[in-house]
Amino acid sequence: MTEAILLVGGKGTRLRPLTVHTPKPMVRAAGVPFLTHQLARARAAGVEHIVLATSYLAEVFEPYFGDGASMGLHIEYVTEEEPLGTGGAIRNVASRLHSGPDDPVLVFNGDILTGLDIRRLVSTHETTGADVSLHLTKVSDPRAYGLVPTDDSGRVLAFLEKPQTPEEIVTDQINAGAYVFRRSVIDTIPHGRPVSVERETFPDLLEAGAHLQGMVDSTYWLDLGTPAAFVRGSADLVLGRAPSPALPGRCGDRLILPTATVAPDAKLTGGTVVGEGAFVAEGARVFGSTILPGAVIEPGAVITDSLIGTRARVGERSVLTGTVIGDDAVVGADNELRDGARIWCNAEIPAGAVRFSSDQ
Repeated sequence: MTEAILLVGGKGTRLRPLTVHTPKPMVRAAGVPFLTHQLARARAAGVEHIVLATSYLAEVFEPYFGDGASMGLHIEYVTEEEPLGTGGAIRNVASRLHSGPDDPVLVFNGDILTGLDIRRLVSTHETTGADVSLHLTKVSDPRAYGLVPTDDSGRVLAFLEKPQTPEEIVTDQINAGAYVFRRSVIDTIPHGRPVSVERETFPDLLEAGAHLQGMVDSTYWLDLGTPAAFVRGSADLVLGRAPSPALPGRCGDRLILPTATVAPDAKLTGGTVVGEGAFVAEGARVFGSTILPGAVIEPGAVITDSLIGTRARVGERSVLTGTVIGDDAVVGADNELRDGARIWCNAEIPAGAVRFSSDQ
């Protein structure tokens, strides 16, 4: 098993303003672009050749990763002129694969943080003789996901849309976004038009009698599609809850990147990351948050479960909880921003302009 496709073409609209200038897989999680963690885990599992299926802001990937040699990989890049969906993207890069017709090809979604045992998924695929094998995970509340029931041997029985009623919840197993395809199956996906593997490819294969195998692996799994999830995923990487060979430091309560400056009495906990060239001033308290490169946290600011964009500034005594601050934005002193607030890139909030409590 030597080849993989990483689907990294999405626009990341749910993550804006983080993705205004940066494609979702390149947003920094635990100090490095999130894609770095995925590439490192694939390499650790024995993958040598990876094709990145890019679209949105495609030009930023290759200057950063190059040919992949520094990570022990051979990386190629294929850019979609128009978004093709998950299935269309897989088919679009097929010409770059070197595998034979019956060889396994791994496919990963570019926004999933997981502790999946990749070698076990490939082994399951080979021993069952499946056409496609899927990583499935169990969730406590499956209403937000498509369901994938299997028989006692793990063979997939159906792909069910998000359940609307309790009676429709026939399993707690969901598609976790990692697959192994028999190489020849990729060539059956229609070429040159948008295709969803979840809504079209997999159901059509099942209807045609193909063997789709599910493997339940309930280790760490998180969809990083929302700002809150992305911040949590970064913190979990720093804390060691999510595994990655690419963490640029040791696991612990905080990760301070080279050239960052943190005042001696500033308190950083909960998996907080302070990026290169960022500055955290005296008396600041930062819990479970990501401070991107060049950002400034002024004295006495309190930041919880938030992400502060590149070169952004948070003023003195401002309190941020569950907030995203875009690149180059400025939050003046004595503001209070709460769960779900998103401050756009380059925006400026005057001192004391937004509050949820008295100014006294």
